[in-house]
Amino acid sequence: MLFFCCHRDRPGSMPLREKLVEAHWSYMDGFELIARGPTFTDGELTGSVHVVEVPDAAAARAFAFEEPVYQAGGFRDVLVRRWRNVLGRTMWDSPGGAGHLVIGFGSGEAVDLEPARSEGLVAYGPLLSDDGVEWLGTAALVRSADPASVLSVDRYDAVEVHEWEPGGRR
Repeated sequence: MLFFCCHRDRPGSMPLREKLVEAHWSYMDGFELIARGPTFTDGELTGSVHVVEVPDAAAARAFAFEEPVYQAGGFRDVLVRRWRNVLGRTMWDSPGGAGHLVIGFGSGEAVDLEPARSEGLVAYGPLLSDDGVEWLGTAALVRSADPASVLSVDRYDAVEVHEWEPGGRR
């Protein structure tokens, strides 16, 4: 099963992140990741996103909450949602540089189960309840001048757009 995890930084956590970067990467090496990387707002680090394949929701929560920076108090919160890989590929299948993370939070009738357009998409899929039944939104990694346009923004309760770059060992 795939799960989308978005760790959001606690203000002032950069020194802690820098101290734990090798521990973070070593931890991530133990998992099969579909996508990963840091998020930014106006060039300032705000968190990180990971799409991980694990057996179930309990394993996804363990992945998210046992991460070394989280354990050290570097993140203020974590979003963990089941996710469906609509594009059927990893971020490594779509080489290129930085882009954006777009998260649409929704409820009720599902929208954007399939992307309206595919150009610039690195990863795309619905956010789901743990059992995969209830639609809770959509998450996408996109390289586009207008990243929010990948979603029908007026159909969501809220939409967040963050700068994103592919992550991993340098």
